[in-house]
Amino acid sequence: MQTRAGTPRPITRYGNPVLHRRCAEVTVFDDALEQLIADMFASMAAAEGVGLAANQIGVDARVFVVDCPDETETHVVAHVVNPVLHLPDDRGLEVDSEGCLSVPGVRADVGRPVTSYVTGVDMHGEPVRIDGTGLLARCLQHETDHLDGLLYVDRLPVKQRKKLLSRSAEAPAVGVSD
Repeated sequence: MQTRAGTPRPITRYGNPVLHRRCAEVTVFDDALEQLIADMFASMAAAEGVGLAANQIGVDARVFVVDCPDETETHVVAHVVNPVLHLPDDRGLEVDSEGCLSVPGVRADVGRPVTSYVTGVDMHGEPVRIDGTGLLARCLQHETDHLDGLLYVDRLPVKQRKKLLSRSAEAPAVGVSD
């Protein structure tokens, strides 16, 4: 868990190019990365989210943060740098409502595996693993998708996606504003 104070940053909305391409691997582990992670936690809290990827605040870096409950309602507060998502061999899907801070004001049913885990490193380059069940499993998948340039609405049929994006464009931004 981070100890440095963070500053909330504006949430990047769907359509911004940084959200639609694979983010760059992190190769430098320094104070700037530690500050980025603190700012990400502050931005996620200000927007009342359970997860946030770096590109959602306009930063092209493979980093995400979570403050999300698992299926036992245990809150996991963590960050992962250069995450690799691992899905179960049996990919039975659970369909549930999903939303996104970068697509405010709308939700849609999305099927995702009920368990997953990510491996990567922390802000100091030390190995980490986060195992997810329930909402946390969905969150790990959602945030890794972001870092790969994919938003949950991109998983929807085109007609449904266009309708949701049209409604979202009319919704107020979440978190801090520019």
